[in-house]
Amino acid sequence: MGDSGHLDDRGALRRRRTRHRRRPGRRRPVISDELSYPAAFAEDGTPERDPATLVDHRDLPRTVSASQLRYDTLAGEWVAVASHRQDRTYQPPADQCPLDPTHGEHHTEIPTPDYQVVVFENRFPSFGGGAPLSGETPDPAAGRCEVVCFTSDHSSSFGELTAARVRLVLDVWADRTAELAALPGVAQVFPFENRGAEIGVTLAHPHGQIYAYPYVPPIPARMLDRARAHMAATGRNLFDDVLRAERAGERVVVAGEHWTAFVPEAARYPVEVHLYPHRQVPDIPALTDAERDEFAEIYLDVLGRLDALYGDPLPYVAGWQQAPVRPEHDGDRELARLHLRISSIRRAPGKLKYLAGSETGAGAFVSDVLAESVAQRLRDAR
Repeated sequence: MGDSGHLDDRGALRRRRTRHRRRPGRRRPVISDELSYPAAFAEDGTPERDPATLVDHRDLPRTVSASQLRYDTLAGEWVAVASHRQDRTYQPPADQCPLDPTHGEHHTEIPTPDYQVVVFENRFPSFGGGAPLSGETPDPAAGRCEVVCFTSDHSSSFGELTAARVRLVLDVWADRTAELAALPGVAQVFPFENRGAEIGVTLAHPHGQIYAYPYVPPIPARMLDRARAHMAATGRNLFDDVLRAERAGERVVVAGEHWTAFVPEAARYPVEVHLYPHRQVPDIPALTDAERDEFAEIYLDVLGRLDALYGDPLPYVAGWQQAPVRPEHDGDRELARLHLRISSIRRAPGKLKYLAGSETGAGAFVSDVLAESVAQRLRDAR
C-alpha cells in the first residue's frame, strides 16, 4: 500500500494511497501498511492510471532473513548479525539500478514509471522479517528495515530536491515513524541517509533507510542516561541547555524561527552539523506544519553549504535522533529531544578521516579540526 502526495494550489499536502502487488511466492510481501508516494496522480490530484496495475512482475527468489541479535556482555550492547546481507546488490550499473522506476523490460523494486517518494521493505534487512530468536530478548524478528527513495531521478541528490519535496519526505518520515512505533517489539525508530561511496553506499540512487530497532541503540541510550542525570542534578532539560548554549555561541551555521543548525562543541567528525528544533518535541510526528516547512528550507541550506565546503558532493551520514518508542524509564520521552545529526569523514579535498587505532580500538575520538573553524567555513560557504 502507498500514499501519493503533492502540494495543492493552497500549499497544503494531500495524499492518496496507492496499492501495488508483488508476485506471490517469490518473496515475502511488502508490509500492508507500507507508504509510497509515487507520481501516480496528476498535479490536480486525479489518477493517471489504475493503481491496481502497479504489479511487481520480477521472478525473484524468496528473501530469507538470517538475522540474530547477540549481546556483547563486556560492552553492554546488542550486535545484529545479518549474514544474508553479504549477497545484497552492490553498486550495479546505472541502467540496472533497482531503485529506479520500472521502464519497459527494466523491472525494479518500484513497479511504476515515475514516482515522488517511495517506501518499501528492505529485501536484505539487518533484522526483522521473522528471523529466529537467538539468546535473550529483544527478538530480532520484531524489528523492521525499510528503504525510502527520495526521487525517481537517479542522478539527483537530497540537496537538489525542492523544498516542497523535502517537506513531503519529512511527512513520510513522520508517517513511517508513527506506523513503525505501533508495531509490537519496536523500541526505537531511526530514519537515516547514507550518501557517497566513501560512506559505503551500495546503491547510488538518492535514498535512505528507516531502522525500527527492537532495542534502544547505544547513542540514544547514552544520551538519555546523561539527560536523566542532568535533570536530577539541575532540574533542567539537558538538550534545552545544549541548544541555548550553542545558539549563544560562535558555532551556529544557520538559524531560523523554528530551527538552528550548529557544529557541536565536541564534534567527533571533521564535518558535523546538528539541527535542533527550538521547541522540545520527542519525534518527527510531533512537529507542527510551520516547523516542517522551515526544516525543508534550513536543511537544503545546510546541505548546499556542505557540498560547497570542498567544491564537490560531500559524503555524509544524516540520522534522526528520536525519543524511544517504549521508554524504559518514566519521563524519557519528555527528556529526549528530536534532532538531526549530519557527519562526514572527509577532512580535506581528497582526504578522509579514518576511524583507526584510538577511535576503533579505544572508542576515543581524536578530531583534526576545531568546531569553531568548521562552523565559520560553513557560514562562508555557498
